[in-house]
Amino acid sequence: MKIKFYGAATSVTGSCHLVSGEGFNVLLDCGQFQGSKVQEARNAEPFPFNPAEVDFLLLSHAHIDHCGRIPLLVKRGFSGKIYCTDATADLARVMLLDGAYIHEKEAEWRNRKAERAGKPLTEPLYTAKDAENALKHFEPVMYDRLVEPSDKLRFVFNEAGHVLGSAVTELWAEENGRTTKLVYTGDLGVTGRPILRDPKRIKKADCVIMESTYGDRLHERSGGTGIDRLMDIVLEAARRGGTVVIPAFAVGRTQELIFEFNRFYERNPRARRELDGVMFYVDSPMATNATEIFRGNAQVFDEETKEYILRGDNPLDFKNLRFTRTSEESKSLNEREGAKVILSASGMCEAGRIRHHLKHNLWNPESSVVFVGYQAVGTLGRALLDGATSVTLFGEEVRVNARIHNLEGFSGHADRDGLMEWISGFRLPPEMVFLVHGEQAAKRALAERIGQELGYAVTAVERLSEFDLSRGAVLTRQEMLRGLADGEQLASVREKLAKLHGALENILYNTSLVFDADLPAERILEIGDAVRVLEKDMLVLGSAVSREAFETLE
Repeated sequence: MKIKFYGAATSVTGSCHLVSGEGFNVLLDCGQFQGSKVQEARNAEPFPFNPAEVDFLLLSHAHIDHCGRIPLLVKRGFSGKIYCTDATADLARVMLLDGAYIHEKEAEWRNRKAERAGKPLTEPLYTAKDAENALKHFEPVMYDRLVEPSDKLRFVFNEAGHVLGSAVTELWAEENGRTTKLVYTGDLGVTGRPILRDPKRIKKADCVIMESTYGDRLHERSGGTGIDRLMDIVLEAARRGGTVVIPAFAVGRTQELIFEFNRFYERNPRARRELDGVMFYVDSPMATNATEIFRGNAQVFDEETKEYILRGDNPLDFKNLRFTRTSEESKSLNEREGAKVILSASGMCEAGRIRHHLKHNLWNPESSVVFVGYQAVGTLGRALLDGATSVTLFGEEVRVNARIHNLEGFSGHADRDGLMEWISGFRLPPEMVFLVHGEQAAKRALAERIGQELGYAVTAVERLSEFDLSRGAVLTRQEMLRGLADGEQLASVREKLAKLHGALENILYNTSLVFDADLPAERILEIGDAVRVLEKDMLVLGSAVSREAFETLE
């Protein structure tokens, strides 16, 4: 079985990984590249594989860096099913249609300039029609349900805790009589966060593809998730009569902030009196639509949020909260006097209404800009965090006089310790761990820590690349053995393993005699998987112990 990394290999965007083997090609995500012009230009390039040869796609969640090129994939020949959770399917409709609108408007703007200059016209990356065509391929699946799209493949989606509907995927692939289990994290969320359940820890896998966005950093721990500090910023701006601009991803961070504001209002009556004159605006049609989808998927909320609903409280609403839809309503926000908070997309300030709000507020020393999510290299958000003194917005240079804040505690990604906690949950070491979706320093730091503390074989993927799991595993084991034992010792180890193998096969063959006849078939398969994993790892483990100790296995 081979894994080919075609996106999120050198950065945190453009997730796209192809798993292929004898008789199957499965795509894990098909995301859009975001950031610098060089990154953005990659979106229109041909796929480094034939879309028509992909059997089906497993979509981890609806963020645009994981699903944004799906309409293009379909347009270029993909005809299979796109499996995802119910909530992801709902959110993907909003994300892809909004993306189509942006691509069409950008192409229209570029073509007006090109026409005046006598240059060739360009097409949008994809249109609304392309998005609608792609959405016909979506096949929603419930969490924890085993799906068998072919006789060689089966998969299960588990809660990832990153955004509504996000999933950790377990994929079993059969090839040459051997079943290999691959686990793909997508993006992992933070334990103990509001609205969503915690990421599910997986017990066993042969291979793991894992994100590493915050692989070298910890989130801020003071003030819980950061709501106290955020409200201090809001109150300080209110006293100055300023505006707080929050670039927030329309799907995930916006809804979490609404929830936190609502909870703050409930628990802080004294501060609430001071906030009575502060209006909170969600200025993003996509965020407004996404919030409605959140409200309609309460079945996957965590227990705390469900309790809010049972008490008759709407956890995604509070006094002074307003949603704007039209461009006229959006423009009027910057004309209104008095203290206010504006949540607007996009989260990295690369497109959308947030750029207008920054143009009207960055120059003002009474205003504040608060970042609550990851800012990729090459984005406007990253430039502001890195201390830019001026930026260009809509062809106009704008001085940065506003106060810039970074609250990483609101990030939807697990930090370094969270990632380590998740990966350490395996009962047996995975044969290989591949780190993706992280900048180089983050991936390397996390790889080093996993290797040192857990002893796992880790590859920090740093370029578009391909790995042959079967060949890589054989080479790795042979190299380890050569460094630990001579030929005579290896011959003895192989003999012992042959006897062990026979004993294990006997146990599996006689499972019905060893266990209660009522034992579920799923449990028998799980035991079989565990035995096969043990068998594979015995070769490596056996090479590291003395001949005398290994003889006790007879």
